Amino acid sequence: MNPHLTLVDHPLVQHKLTIMRDKDTSTNSFRRLLREISHLLAYEVTRGLPMTTREIDTPMQKMDAPVIDGKKLALISILRAGNGLLDGILELIPAARVGFVGLYRDEETLKPVQYYFKVPDELGDRLTIAVDPMLATGNSSVAAIDLLKEAGAKNIIFLCLLAAPEGIARMKEAHPDVPIVTAAVDERLNDHGYIVPGLGDAGDRMFGTK
Repeated sequence: MNPHLTLVDHPLVQHKLTIMRDKDTSTNSFRRLLREISHLLAYEVTRGLPMTTREIDTPMQKMDAPVIDGKKLALISILRAGNGLLDGILELIPAARVGFVGLYRDEETLKPVQYYFKVPDELGDRLTIAVDPMLATGNSSVAAIDLLKEAGAKNIIFLCLLAAPEGIARMKEAHPDVPIVTAAVDERLNDHGYIVPGLGDAGDRMFGTK
């Protein structure tokens, strides 16, 4: 058991991921499958939410029923591809607070460049879930977590669809206190910093761009 990494190997997740990997899968299908997978991943990533009880009246009698405790959790999309996971999770947790971190990768240096940052207040009191389909080099993910910690976040989980061993190692080195939840750990990165076998550029496939 790796406390830093949770692999969600549910059959439905793996089946849908295989279809997404296929280069012939359409943009519409890719987008739909990403939303469906995000529902399934959300169950895993929210498994440890704190609980309390409150008294309600059922049609039969009063009872102390379980409810989620604490402040609304914060979902942080690492733009732009993170929005594909964000939209699906919000369907299950519509009361969540939402933030955005805008980073793009310099294709020569493979280093992240920040262009946008806006997150909910009181991050220190919220479970903060950062979402990005791909954990490749880990540079953008580490930079995003750096920014979230600077904004006060203390309890952070990183949720992705695919991860490369290099990205996992980079995240563990920079942020050992941030667990990673993913659907698959692929073989490696290629010379251009893309995950292999991977599924290509998640943003391009989701939005139909190149």
